[in-house]
Amino acid sequence: MGRRLLHPVLTAICIALLLSPARAAETQQVARGRYLATVGDCVICHTRPGPGSAEFAGGYPLHAAPGTVYSSNITPDKRTGIGTWTVDQFYRAMHEGIAADGRHLYPAFPYAYFAKLNRADTDAIFAYLRTVKPVSYRPPRNRLIFPANIRAGMAGWNALFLDSTPFRANPKKSARWNRGAELVTGVGHCGACHSPKNILFADKAGDNLQGNFVDGWFAPNLTPAKPDGLGGWSAQEIVQFLKTGRNRHAWSAGSMRQVVERSTSRMTDSDLLAIAAYLKSLPPSAARAPHAPAARQMQDGEAIFVTRCSVCHSRAHVRDYPALAKNTLVQSRDPRTLLRIILQGASSAGTKQGGSGFSMPAFPVLSDKELADVATYIRNSWGNRAEPVSASDVASLRDALKSSDQGTGRKSGTGT
Repeated sequence: MGRRLLHPVLTAICIALLLSPARAAETQQVARGRYLATVGDCVICHTRPGPGSAEFAGGYPLHAAPGTVYSSNITPDKRTGIGTWTVDQFYRAMHEGIAADGRHLYPAFPYAYFAKLNRADTDAIFAYLRTVKPVSYRPPRNRLIFPANIRAGMAGWNALFLDSTPFRANPKKSARWNRGAELVTGVGHCGACHSPKNILFADKAGDNLQGNFVDGWFAPNLTPAKPDGLGGWSAQEIVQFLKTGRNRHAWSAGSMRQVVERSTSRMTDSDLLAIAAYLKSLPPSAARAPHAPAARQMQDGEAIFVTRCSVCHSRAHVRDYPALAKNTLVQSRDPRTLLRIILQGASSAGTKQGGSGFSMPAFPVLSDKELADVATYIRNSWGNRAEPVSASDVASLRDALKSSDQGTGRKSGTGT
């Protein structure tokens, strides 16, 4: 009888020993997929705004001129998510922008970047998504005007703009540079927000990563330009910003805050250094000489700054609040992020490495002229130099924020 009992035990042990390498490989694949999904901002883009929203269940709105697109549910729910998808169907969606049912996805879902992922990485992301909690939730229907509401038209977009060739390393570059290029142009999809778009919402040729206004925020210039790009930043300062959301040149705010908190601050140091190496190697965008502001506007702006801003932004508080002198965001060629921060207030990123950050109050009481004057003063003081801001610039931003209800401060670049 002892032998009869022993055989099942030995059999179970042998089966466990045989399966353990497979389970270990599966665990490594899921861990790899979790990391790639973190780098790709998946949880940010596929979680609708508001407290208590289920992660990865979709519903985040992307606003653009043709209307609003909502991100899809990518939990393994079989009715409303991707629970019935195969790994091949997921690969096709990531590389060709075609869903399991054959529908064309809108390029607001950045498959033009995800196409650079190799098959193993795409499979790893799918394996990870299969482990998240299934959520039964159907995002709202897209609200798009004609002809953008015709999905079949995306076949033409793909023919014009989609390069589905996976990333290939440049043998003339270092391993670090190639890793950075792979992250920035692929799963990191930095250009989805930071590259200017043409009339069909594809990246403008030759303007890669030179800044773009999207979803109510201006994503700044990432080329080594001065003063509005990364020309004055060292590689270590780029890493510091991505890890903590701040450095001596800028503090994260608006849509970049979530990217730092949920994505870049959780990346490995080696990957952050690789991104920095790649960005520093890019050709700088062409310099644009700004017009000098009027003396009266600078005087009026200084009066507002002394009254409302100097208490926090003085030299005595520079360690606690952003320094405005030589600030890259402040000197951006597009002032709308600065204007929105003053108008609506903002919170900087809170990370383990950088602490809880800070909050800035809103100043909606400022008139269009007052906001333009103080922004112009900030952009042209303490060694700063940038284009003056007009009252009409402020009015246009107010109208855009009001009409599209873009007050969530969430990251754009989502949608299916």
